[in-house]
Amino acid sequence: MNDALTAAWRRAAGHQRRFDARFAAYLDSLTDPAGSSLEIPRQGAFPARALQLVRELSLRGGKRLRVILLREAAALVTDEDVPGLDEAAISIELLQTHGLIHDDIIDDAPTRRGGPSTYYAYRQDFPDRPDTALALAILAGDLAAFLAGRVLLTGTLPPDRALAMAAVHADTAAATVGGQLIDLERDFHPAPDTGLLHEVTEYKSTRYSVLAPLRLGLLAAGADLSPYDGELRRYATALGIANQIHDDRLDLFGDPESLGKPVGSDIRSGRRSYAVRALLAVCDANERKLLNDALGAPACDDVTLDRIRGIARAHGIDRQLGADADRYAGEAAAQAATWRERWRPDAVAFFEHMPAWSVTRDR
Repeated sequence: MNDALTAAWRRAAGHQRRFDARFAAYLDSLTDPAGSSLEIPRQGAFPARALQLVRELSLRGGKRLRVILLREAAALVTDEDVPGLDEAAISIELLQTHGLIHDDIIDDAPTRRGGPSTYYAYRQDFPDRPDTALALAILAGDLAAFLAGRVLLTGTLPPDRALAMAAVHADTAAATVGGQLIDLERDFHPAPDTGLLHEVTEYKSTRYSVLAPLRLGLLAAGADLSPYDGELRRYATALGIANQIHDDRLDLFGDPESLGKPVGSDIRSGRRSYAVRALLAVCDANERKLLNDALGAPACDDVTLDRIRGIARAHGIDRQLGADADRYAGEAAAQAATWRERWRPDAVAFFEHMPAWSVTRDR
């Protein structure tokens, strides 16, 4: 590993540590009358509980890749401290919290990030009131989304920059909802083609996990996005597909302890993931019946999942998914390599090597 890349990874670790402390302080300030207190009803326990659960899930975040991408995007332009990056990072992570809360409602997922999902936390609070638990979880997700927009517009950014960044955020949030909609539609197709899977990935995750951090970091650093938006999209699209294929591979072949959640959720929920599509394409009649019976069956047991995993390995699906993820990661790295003569080399090195790392992680 060269010196520039080593320095970039050290910066990344520092970004994560500093952000976690800053994020906790911001979330605490929402209920602190001496801070940037949020005006919520003081009567009743439900508003405070919603903020508490948003805080808990937000602070259980892991790698903070969006935060790192955002800060390294600003570093493409300057090595100086850039005002507004904290607000942008908090904004994108709260949008992630919103998405996770609503995803876990849709998927009926009991765990997230090594702890209870917000939906299941409310189900524990109200075991005899499932409708109330569902309504409260929806509202907690909505609260996270509105807080995500608020942080950009109530900070210390110059008004024109705050508006430009808020516009990116709003477009990203709308695109993500669109992605969630076609994510649900995808599972009505017995075997969706890769074009549809790529579209789901683009809108449900790539836009907010990769492209938005790149745009926000560059905007905060004062860059004009218009000459570069096409190549930023190409980088983000390739990296997003590589990440999603790797995530789908981990859902079938990963380690639950490392992931912080059970494996096999795509099969149990009936999700036509990249892994499921690849398996359906090669199964014989008996294997297909086993897989079709398991798809969308929440009670699918671990023995059945082990059988499906064995069938997938016998057909080389684990190797195929790994090769596909590597190919898209290579496309992203090649795109980043074209930035060397325009932007700061140490930050470019990070974006060149980020894709290969993203498809070797274990969670």
